[in-house]
Amino acid sequence: MHNNINNMFDTRYLIRLDDACPTMDRTKWDEVENILDKYSVRPMVGIVPNCMDEDLMRDNEDPMFWEKARGWQKKGWAIALHGFDHCYISELGFNGLNPLWKRSEFSGVSLEIQKKKIRDGVNILKDNGLNVKYFFAPSHTFDKNTLIALQEESYIRIISDMYTLKPYREGEFVYIPCQIGHPQNMSIPGLFTICLHPNTMDDAAMICLENFLNKNIKKIIAFDDIEISKVGKKRLIDKLVNWVYFKKRSRK
Repeated sequence: MHNNINNMFDTRYLIRLDDACPTMDRTKWDEVENILDKYSVRPMVGIVPNCMDEDLMRDNEDPMFWEKARGWQKKGWAIALHGFDHCYISELGFNGLNPLWKRSEFSGVSLEIQKKKIRDGVNILKDNGLNVKYFFAPSHTFDKNTLIALQEESYIRIISDMYTLKPYREGEFVYIPCQIGHPQNMSIPGLFTICLHPNTMDDAAMICLENFLNKNIKKIIAFDDIEISKVGKKRLIDKLVNWVYFKKRSRK
């Protein structure tokens, strides 16, 4: 990987932006984009192709949204399919492959419905000139049917989720872990994804982001810097980290 991330003593960071859609809070997204541009950071941006979630209707629909998204792509931002409509139609998230939350757009949903969501979502992004090779689900929850849907309805084989220290390969998919909900320094080696939700970031969160970038810019890489062909199977330490994390969550 870029910058010797395979070195067991390295600590590197990725930036992920969730919930981009035509009704996002444009002022906050513009502010986050300006901060990232200042430090030449290339994040992943998760786009909801057909957003129907009222919680994400933060602004009037932006007629220029898809042009803006193509601009992100031109700057080298990684484009991810972030579900289809961002509506939670299942309460079986804990039964899925990444049981972070109960609610889910995918986990526990029939294969046929999931295939349609993936197929229609990918087509919307393609029709708007976007090349998509990453996926992550709303509330991080998905199941084996989601993987089948991705295999049968798309070329996406990289998922931004799971709780490990480094990316790993399992079957046809590569998983790039997503572990942190706000900028913070990690004291252990690994590749850490900082998952941000610009729609809900206040002034303090913006300042926190810029301060973190200013202090850690040499440790921040882009998703496309990861040499996917060199990602191996899940290590024993990652299996242990994952088990401990979810064991602690189950006690809450």
